[in-house]
Amino acid sequence: MGAIREFMERNYRHFNARETLEAARAYEDHLEAGGKMLVSLAGAMSTGELGVTLARMIREGKVHAISCTGANLEEDVFNLLGHDEYVVVPDWRALSAADEVALYERGLNRVTDTCIPEDIMRHLEKRLLARWKEACETGVRKFPFEYLYDILRSGEIDEHYQADPADSWLLAAMEAGIPVYSPGWEDSTTGQMFAANVLIGKLPHHQCCKTGTEQFAHLIEWYLANNGEDEGHPSVGFFQIGGGIAGDFAICAVPSIIQDMRRETPFWGYFCQITDAEVSYGGYSGAVPNEKITWGKLDADTPKFLVKSDASIVAPLIFGYLLGD
Repeated sequence: MGAIREFMERNYRHFNARETLEAARAYEDHLEAGGKMLVSLAGAMSTGELGVTLARMIREGKVHAISCTGANLEEDVFNLLGHDEYVVVPDWRALSAADEVALYERGLNRVTDTCIPEDIMRHLEKRLLARWKEACETGVRKFPFEYLYDILRSGEIDEHYQADPADSWLLAAMEAGIPVYSPGWEDSTTGQMFAANVLIGKLPHHQCCKTGTEQFAHLIEWYLANNGEDEGHPSVGFFQIGGGIAGDFAICAVPSIIQDMRRETPFWGYFCQITDAEVSYGGYSGAVPNEKITWGKLDADTPKFLVKSDASIVAPLIFGYLLGD
């Protein structure tokens, strides 16, 4: 038994700790029964370098699809290209407005305690723009993640890596051939770069990037092909880090199949969310799992876990448990 696993088994007996341990055990049971798992990433998990454990989870076959914000999609590559140039601000809570202006004038984009240099973003933009142009000219249409897969697969940026490629979850996803959905991709640096390049005439139109509804249709097809119904396995599990669009977009595949397509399919077979959001009036990110029953996402007996804590602490612990660390 690994040190993390042993520590959790020994100490995590009550409250959020017990919920964390039970979620890890149930995740493991789900995989051992032949089920697959979708992981959703909100927040800035890529800049928080969750890839250190998530990449291993993917490579060991413990994650089978990703739904993430456009920021998480691109920031994994930003980290690959610029890790050593990132600026860490340990006392970030004490920054004044003047301090923030000084960071802005240095071309540093702050994410909590970490600043991403603007030139790293432009480095990736040049390579994406070349592929978007070619796609527009040839009539090719792809999802946002597929353009990044093309860049990673080509080897053209290998010499520029500043982070260990073993810690890149997107590189691991490309190697494993799993889909990466990015709902609301336009709410990201690369999505906004894409729109801007259309407006200034460097790209002739928007059609080379597939739309959000096309991503959703692809996700539905993936769910239907992987829900385990025909093999007698559990239906796909759902491991949600944070809240927001990355989670709700993906989990809605099941009610859409049942209610909109009028086709029977199993509910999600496992659910765990790590969030520090509070339950509020109309809020999604802090909603308790049972609310999802009324929306046709989960069944009454679906294993459900809600860990009220910091995902940057809890997710690596759960992943470490599953990896035997």
